[in-house]
Amino acid sequence: MAEPEKTPDGHYVIIDGRKWRATDPRLSEEERQEHVDELMSARRAVGAGRRAGDDDAVAAARARVHAAKVALGERGPKWWEDDDAPAPPHTSGGDAQDAPSA
Repeated sequence: MAEPEKTPDGHYVIIDGRKWRATDPRLSEEERQEHVDELMSARRAVGAGRRAGDDDAVAAARARVHAAKVALGERGPKWWEDDDAPAPPHTSGGDAQDAPSA
């Protein structure tokens, strides 16, 4: 799979003409892959919850999606605004308080 086009500053990727926040480049490949794996698992859980008509499961899965996106640097504080800041901490789940409402 080819790398998506990036903005000149590298802060965003451009997919189908839309800008999306890029993954924090300070993450190691192993950390990035761990968070991507969690993101994809959480997205599958959203679909499973929707198919089952289980609103609680959908909400929990969406919180996991949000937590994974924050860990990747794709949501939350902008990773490029503080170069001295450490990469986002590992998250092993979501905190429903941090997740956007459904």
